[in-house]
Amino acid sequence: MNILVTGAAGQLGKDVVSLFQKAGHTVDAFDRNSLDITDLEACFMRLNESKPDVVIHCAAYTAVDQAEQEVEAAYAVNAVGTRNMALASERVGARFCYISTDYVFDGTSLSPYHEYDNTNPQSVYGKSKRAGEILVQSLSTAFFIVRTSWVYGLHGNNFVKTMLKLGKEKPEIKVVHDQKGSPTFTMDLANFLLQLVQTEKYGIYHASNADSCTWYEFAKEIFAEAEKMLPGTFSVQVHPCTTADFPRPAPRPMNSVMEHLSIRTNGFEDLRPWKEGLRDFLNQYLQHPQE
Repeated sequence: MNILVTGAAGQLGKDVVSLFQKAGHTVDAFDRNSLDITDLEACFMRLNESKPDVVIHCAAYTAVDQAEQEVEAAYAVNAVGTRNMALASERVGARFCYISTDYVFDGTSLSPYHEYDNTNPQSVYGKSKRAGEILVQSLSTAFFIVRTSWVYGLHGNNFVKTMLKLGKEKPEIKVVHDQKGSPTFTMDLANFLLQLVQTEKYGIYHASNADSCTWYEFAKEIFAEAEKMLPGTFSVQVHPCTTADFPRPAPRPMNSVMEHLSIRTNGFEDLRPWKEGLRDFLNQYLQHPQE
């Protein structure tokens, strides 16, 4: 298949490009320098040249706190840019896969969120990503909306790399213990996308590594596993704290755990438990740190 990937320089985009190429697909990879998704004509032109079978739209404005001030920038990328890519994909007959987020929910549910539960985003970032979802559902006749959470990978900045850095620099750190979610390794998410987009099983999917934890529990596991691989390197003490102890401009969902109903009902293999994904990531990253 011919695959076009936006956001190809991002932590998920890089893994998607690499994995799809290894699987034998032809991949056209675009980052913000090679395709301005906020320019509708540029999107039409690029897709007309590429004639992809599938578009995987990883490009996004993801600066959650900054979005509270840069409202127009967030909507320009996450809503307008997504609309442009959906329209261009529709024009060339390509399936459209939009990567979305747990932030479309308000995080107040006591149970994991199903794919078709009511959304209620609280932050500008979450609202702009939900706007993108609505536009995809309105404009595309062959779409996948894939919501994920707590993403980390070998490329770019993320929570795991930040913890490893702090673990070497500080004797003790505080990590939030009242927000719950499912950490997701980009390679596991990319593997799921590889399965998904070759089908016509359209709709909304929740795709994160299985099981859940708090950020504090995630940090503890990062250091426990890293210490096994590099003994004596991470002797940091990790202390739990509350969200209120670390006020941020954008509200965070207290519960980001998502049920994988669509994965099961459509016969796909679920993503493995997050601890297994983390172990694989650390094995690769601690031996060959990148970026």
